[in-house]
Amino acid sequence: MPSVCFYFQVHQPLRQRHYTVFDTDHNYFDDYKNGAICRKVANKCYLPTNRLLLELIRQFDGRFKVAFSLTGVLLEQLERFCPEVISTFDALVQTGCVEVLAETYYHSLSFLYSRQEFLEQVDKHAQVIRYYFGQTPRVFRNTELIYNNDLAHTIESLGRFDGILCEGADHVLGFRSPNFVYMPKGCKHLRLLLKNYALSDDIAFRFSNRHWSEWPLTAEKFARWISQINGCGQVVNLFMDYETFGEHQWAETGIFEFLRHLPAEILKHPDNNFLTPSEVIATYPVMDQIDVPHLISWADTERDLSAWLGNAMQSSAIHELYRLEKLVKAAGDQQLLDDWRKLQTSDHFYYMCTKWFADGDVHKYFNPYDSPYDAYINFMNVLDNLRTRIKQIQSTSLTPDNGPGVLQPVG
Repeated sequence: MPSVCFYFQVHQPLRQRHYTVFDTDHNYFDDYKNGAICRKVANKCYLPTNRLLLELIRQFDGRFKVAFSLTGVLLEQLERFCPEVISTFDALVQTGCVEVLAETYYHSLSFLYSRQEFLEQVDKHAQVIRYYFGQTPRVFRNTELIYNNDLAHTIESLGRFDGILCEGADHVLGFRSPNFVYMPKGCKHLRLLLKNYALSDDIAFRFSNRHWSEWPLTAEKFARWISQINGCGQVVNLFMDYETFGEHQWAETGIFEFLRHLPAEILKHPDNNFLTPSEVIATYPVMDQIDVPHLISWADTERDLSAWLGNAMQSSAIHELYRLEKLVKAAGDQQLLDDWRKLQTSDHFYYMCTKWFADGDVHKYFNPYDSPYDAYINFMNVLDNLRTRIKQIQSTSLTPDNGPGVLQPVG
């Protein structure tokens, strides 16, 4: 019997305001634009989809289940601009049919550059999830499903996670199917759930494509594809951006009607059901180990990190950002630390991506810049101001007894 495991990434970055070399304002983010986008996505996606999911959970007496990861930067914006959305997410969690997953608070690439910062963000995220929803996450997903063996070992070493999510990339799986539970190579108890990218992308990317040979995609057709896995797999992991519903795929495409009818069509087959990631881990045995020595992600056809680190601008920006970590933390200024961490959000580097930018693709979606070069220049201007603030804090911590240039410990 194939169990369907729906997981949705829910995230919106804090977009920077236009920032020049002459700016001295410490407010780096565009409150007006962030508020407008947050409210727009809430009205087009979060609110209608949450209400529909709640209706489906009640309709099927808890047999329909999903999982979310909600970033800390999104929750901060929802609290400020659309607090009613948090209430609807909480209503879903309180049904007992929704699992909230762990990730980095700032949707960052910190695992690649600072393990200490990474762990601090994972802890901070767990705290905010407990605060809003009363759940302690047991399954981890890294930013954009960035994953390798080393990440799995780090997560297992924390001793509080049962599973981790990963892209079901062909070059990782080889002859194997993503429709089973696996174990990361070198781990003893951590379970690995792999995205079925073919079926996930049918919904997330191809649903409204009239040139697709399978268009239109109906709930009945998709449920039939799920049922065909019977005997060839145990779980179908459908992982996608939550904004698929209503934002990437507009209501006019029929995406909400598709979702409304999908549970009934899938549950028509007596062997099918819906499970959360933790339930999948508790239900099915490990079939094999998966070895992922090199970093992968769920982005683009390459399934690598080139969307964020594929050119010299991206590499320069992120290295300069993390080079400031010790100075920022030594400064003991909470606002400075918060601003530095918000600059870690992966979207800032995604906006600098030069892959196919001229062709008008996913890399331009919600992108506030006219070009990747504008994104880089704006980011580096902000970073330069952040350095100035660090120097100002350092200068105030000097004492006459030690003479100029000798920094005293803060706090």
